[in-house]
Amino acid sequence: SDRIPFYVEKAIRTSMYGRPGPTYLEFPGDLLSSSCPGDQVHFPPSVPPEPTTLAPEAEINRAIELLKSAKRPLVIIGKGAAYTRAEENIRKFISTTKLPFLPTAMGKGLISDSDSHCISPARSLALQKADVILTLGARFNWMLHFGRPPRLAPDVKVIQVDIQPEEFHASIPIAVPLCGDLNAISGQLLTQAGTSKLTYPAGTEWWTLLNDKISKNRQTVAKMVADKTVPLNYYAAMSEVSSNMPKGCIIVNEGANTMDIGRTVFLNHQPRHRLDAGTWGTMGVGLGYAVAAAVHASGTGKRVLCVQGDSAFGFSGLEIETLFRYNLPVILVIINNNGIYGGLDVDEWNQLTSGGEMETR
Repeated sequence: SDRIPFYVEKAIRTSMYGRPGPTYLEFPGDLLSSSCPGDQVHFPPSVPPEPTTLAPEAEINRAIELLKSAKRPLVIIGKGAAYTRAEENIRKFISTTKLPFLPTAMGKGLISDSDSHCISPARSLALQKADVILTLGARFNWMLHFGRPPRLAPDVKVIQVDIQPEEFHASIPIAVPLCGDLNAISGQLLTQAGTSKLTYPAGTEWWTLLNDKISKNRQTVAKMVADKTVPLNYYAAMSEVSSNMPKGCIIVNEGANTMDIGRTVFLNHQPRHRLDAGTWGTMGVGLGYAVAAAVHASGTGKRVLCVQGDSAFGFSGLEIETLFRYNLPVILVIINNNGIYGGLDVDEWNQLTSGGEMETR
């Protein structure tokens, strides 16, 4: 039992160093019931933050040159960029280069969803037509269709920034793998982009194509928002929630249709202000996320907005008691379609699969 602090420190350090993530620490029952003198307990010394790793300058130069040669470039901002708090460098990189960017669900907010370079409404078109893609902390898993055709171009060239080398070439060949701390590497890319005068102005054929698609999809969404026929469609109902949600709130969004459409309707303007089912698509996590987010936001004045489908709420609805018991600042909205994933009507399906943010499953 005198070694418990050693293993706790090791578990916490392992979760923070390298690729961040959870660790599992198990204590045998007899150890938990034992005791030892306090002067025999060993408390390990504090350690510095995890070391920062940079990419080779030659690879940074190669990445920038590949972006300069692209006719249809695209930047994908993933949740890894949010974890490493790289928003300042990434914002400067996008504003300097004027490249179109697409955030993943929990990469939203590093740059505001309302930024003119955000092409989320043209998601499918951008992925299908891009000839060079720079990913910043985003993996080629099912959420990005494993990087494969027909959802992505068969000859797309990828520049991937990730802290874990095992992620490179996991699904498709990576043209330029940049391994290391994403915040530091995004700073390297920013510096070299300025030196090489990388810029992609709005008048290009690619930007024109993207903006036309964005305009058409927004018109389609606007029609559904304006349709107040009873029962309300998802866009009409959720747009009312969006227009009344507290400024700067943390958005917890979960469900099937509710989450997929929520990724389009609920815009994020700040990093690390959105939680949804993410990579694993797990149902029932919304209220647990809301509790954790509210505890994190306690004393900051921030509110938590938790928007769930009725079946998603049903998995862990009793956590409402936890919210009340601890007086946590959570606004809970349930989108009730009186069923467990009843599917989408034709208009909603066409909108989501043609250019919205739905991660088709």
